[in-house]
This record gives sequence, structure tokens and C-alpha cells, in this order.
Amino acid sequence: VQLQASGGGLVQPGGSLRLSCAAPGVTLGYYDIGWFRQAPGKEREGVSCSGGSDGSKYYADSVKGRFTISRDNAKSTVYLQMNSLKPEDTAVYYCAADYGICHNSAIIPSDYEYWGQGTQVTVSS
Repeated sequence: VQLQASGGGLVQPGGSLRLSCAAPGVTLGYYDIGWFRQAPGKEREGVSCSGGSDGSKYYADSVKGRFTISRDNAKSTVYLQMNSLKPEDTAVYYCAADYGICHNSAIIPSDYEYWGQGTQVTVSS
């Protein structure tokens, strides 16, 4: 499974960005998709995940109420809408896929097998 993350950029605090995770030619509905981020000098952390079979959605406490995950299975794309961005959201964002692992807000990088390249999000004035 090849994943392509895009949509990062530079945004001012309080602004919004929408990240996309595309999987061309893949039946994305079979997979759970997770979004992760890694800031310089920090470990990669889970941000959100979307269940492929049951439509479940979970978020880390740090982004709850500000970020929204959604998917368009017909386009084989999962989105992460990020609103009210803060400087501490600055990181490289990654998407990842695997089967049957999006069960709660404990979104753990090592649980996911398939990874896309990252996209940089910088929140700064």
C-alpha cells in the first residue's frame, strides 16, 4: 500500500490547513488510517485515526475539537482538517494504514505497517 501525504505549509496561529492522504488504486475502505506527527527532537505521536470498516474516529487530546478526520473511499483519500492551529502543532505529519487497529485514542505508530512520506506543517506568525 503506497500512501501520499500532502497539503502541508506555513500558516499563522489560528489558521487552518487540510492534509490529504491518497492511496491511488487501493480500496481504502479496507484499511484503518492514522495520522501522526513528529516535531524536531520529539517522538512521533498519534493525532487521529479513522476506522475503515466501522467509520470510527478517534483523536489525541491535544487536537480534539480542532482537528477532524474524514475519508472519501471513492477517491481513496483520507483528510485531516486542522483548525485553530497553534505553534505547537508544528511538525512533519504522516499518514499510515493497517487493518483493524483504530479502536481508541491510543494511536500508536508501531501498530501501523504502511506509511506515506511526511508533509511539513509550520504554524508561525
